[in-house]
Amino acid sequence: MEFRKIQLPREIHTGPGIINQTGAICHELRFKGKVLVVTGSNTLKIGGEAAVDSLQNHGFEVECIIINNASTNSVSEVQDAIKNSSLVLGVGGGKVIDVAKLASTQSGVNFISVPTAASHDGIASPRVSIKDGDGGSVSLPAESPIGVIADTKIISKAPFRLLAAGFGDVVSNHTAILDWKLAYRLLNEDFSDSAAALSLMTAKMTMKSADAIKEGLIESSELVVKALISSGMAISIAGTSRPASGSEHKFSHALDKVAPKPALHGEQCGLGTIMMMYLHGGDWKYIRDTLKKVKAPITAYELGIEPEYIINALTIAHTIRKERYTILGDRGLTQESAEKLATTTGVI
Repeated sequence: MEFRKIQLPREIHTGPGIINQTGAICHELRFKGKVLVVTGSNTLKIGGEAAVDSLQNHGFEVECIIINNASTNSVSEVQDAIKNSSLVLGVGGGKVIDVAKLASTQSGVNFISVPTAASHDGIASPRVSIKDGDGGSVSLPAESPIGVIADTKIISKAPFRLLAAGFGDVVSNHTAILDWKLAYRLLNEDFSDSAAALSLMTAKMTMKSADAIKEGLIESSELVVKALISSGMAISIAGTSRPASGSEHKFSHALDKVAPKPALHGEQCGLGTIMMMYLHGGDWKYIRDTLKKVKAPITAYELGIEPEYIINALTIAHTIRKERYTILGDRGLTQESAEKLATTTGVI
């Protein structure tokens, strides 16, 4: 019999102004002593300072470190700063949270995720995306945060593009589950019905609410951030990122490698979902039209990436994480089939 641990956040706090309760939440979680706050130069003012003030008001000694990118160097810098800390807080966007999460995991220290934007499902998942030396990024395992503090007022004030990207990351669960089921049928890969059901339900419910997702609305940020947290929990339950990462993520990671200036992760995954749903023979037009409702990019032009890089990414996407079988198979797409796919779906 195999034994497996499912690691989920112990507490999730959401709502407008909840960041001002950071110190109280950490105190209730029985943390003491020094806390390391990891943030960015912009997110320090957006949420970092409020978190630091709240922690200090509750008797915590606080050290703050600012990082600029999600690189191995940044992870090492944070690890060096963690010494004698009882807790790490990542206050910022995806890069900050991923670096803080991986550094705390490698240092054996608990981590709390404090997102200032809802742009991808790394908020609560046991995975991180770190830049590699090849211009792309690699997905690595990490421990799930012990807690999440999502201030929906702060998140609602972030550029709406970030929220739309988070929406795209949730939408991509559709093709991720189809790819997972395909690998289960063809290769007898382990499959979790409960994780798949949670992931798919999250995507469907979020897409049904697309008309209600508007710029500047606290309710909109609440809806998307909860969906991203739910996706992260599905990953924890499955013990793999399969519930939220398939061929559409392979396409996004390939685009990171070939495009001179890649777009946001969730934007690329959303666009990839349109095309991968076409390959699966599903309702790709519904995916496209729903993304359009939240002003997420549905064409190469809207993504800000030249069509040639879209085609190139499609032809090499199957080489990303070769061990993960998807609709792209082992041989991938030819130049001609990639062009036909992108043209038929209106991406180029």
